[in-house]
Amino acid sequence: MLDRRLYRTALVLVLLGVAIAGYLTYIHYAGIQPACSTGGCETVQTSEWADIYGMPVALLGLIGYLLILGSLLVLRGDAQLFVSAALSLVGFVYSGYLTYQELFTIKAICQWCVGSAVILTLLAIVTLWRLLASGGGASTVEVDSVS
Repeated sequence: MLDRRLYRTALVLVLLGVAIAGYLTYIHYAGIQPACSTGGCETVQTSEWADIYGMPVALLGLIGYLLILGSLLVLRGDAQLFVSAALSLVGFVYSGYLTYQELFTIKAICQWCVGSAVILTLLAIVTLWRLLASGGGASTVEVDSVS
């Protein structure tokens, strides 16, 4: 029962992450300014930290979220638990690095980036909780039992 709730929570979180990263990817390629209540979104989105090797960080985030979603929907057992937790943890660490850059290098805050950082933090907690509580994956939820 707990695993089913954690699984569903992870799905909701990852879909929210896809929405945010999808929006930021869209505005990047559309060349438009993001909706912003903090006043720093455009500064962050146009900073040198907004892309890595020519790829927008938003697109990298979207790919990451889609990989986590895929791991939750396609993989089973220990593979699902481990891969979703590992990907979430990598996203959390990179998001922490980007948040540090926002605060101390760029000196601007993007509400969308903060939202994604919060989602990745919660996603890392939930997926690691599932992994640790599974005791080896015996209680992993099958997609058919969730619907």
